[in-house]
Amino acid sequence: MPAADFNMNEIHWLMDMFNTVDIGLVVLDRDYKVCIWNGFMENHSGMLPSAVKDKDLFDLFPSIDEKWFRSKSESVFILKNRSFTIWEQQPYIFRFKNYRPITGKADHMYQNATFIPLSNTMGEVGHICIIIYDVTDVAVNKKELEEVNRKLEQVSQTDALTQLANRGHWENTLRQEFLRIKRSGGCSTLLMFDIDHFKKVNDEYGHRCGDEALRNIADLLRKTLRETDIAGRYGGEEFAVTLLDTDRQGAEIFAERLRSLIENSSIYFDKQQIKLTISIGFACFQERFERHEKWIEAADKALYFSKENGRNCITAYQDLNIS
Repeated sequence: MPAADFNMNEIHWLMDMFNTVDIGLVVLDRDYKVCIWNGFMENHSGMLPSAVKDKDLFDLFPSIDEKWFRSKSESVFILKNRSFTIWEQQPYIFRFKNYRPITGKADHMYQNATFIPLSNTMGEVGHICIIIYDVTDVAVNKKELEEVNRKLEQVSQTDALTQLANRGHWENTLRQEFLRIKRSGGCSTLLMFDIDHFKKVNDEYGHRCGDEALRNIADLLRKTLRETDIAGRYGGEEFAVTLLDTDRQGAEIFAERLRSLIENSSIYFDKQQIKLTISIGFACFQERFERHEKWIEAADKALYFSKENGRNCITAYQDLNIS
């Protein structure tokens, strides 16, 4: 075979590979004009190589983050080193639609990219090659896994009946707040309450009614909470709320609003109207609390006082004169 025929065959193979390989290949000059545009880029952009050749990249694709892209490319031109970007940092360079049936949940193609300096015979970098990899499958799978893990974590931290934080998660947040105040100072208040005569509700109407009562109380509590408050079901018919950056006056206002809201509300079960009240105790943070458990004990003592002294009332731990 003549050498000329062999070279032509090599060129033909290379061109065939260049246009059929399942990655994007783009060559840009120093002015960011398109010099090379392979079949992958044509198929996903809908633009022929002849339509993009010698055209400004940013005019062709206004969606490209030009400031970021120039910064990334200039380091390649100047330092003559390769550079890389992954979809977690930049979801895509070229906003191509995703046509893959397996990853149909993504509306665009996630991309990894490699920027390669192209030197001339003088060793000067006058062009860069950008290789685009379609990593949509990987990205979507990772995002779905992260979402599943997030939901599992949320379920593990949530009380199934009331959808408030469960005891473990709520107490962990209280522990963190306790440590924060110990370290940095400030004021927060722990409020605890339970439903008055809840056993009577269960005995007279059944546990299904009791569950409905707990859900109703949780809903009313959520209406009272501020964005920074953290509420949880402590156990049974007992609830707990951490009032962040809240002093005694603020805690009393919150407690009275909650008590009054529940007293003036009703639940309806099997066409019967049921009225409920709650007893509340709260304790503002004190330096003498050695552990967060002491804070819980203080609020619980105030709650117990409310239950022993008429119910449907509020007691501050500071008023108990306990040393």
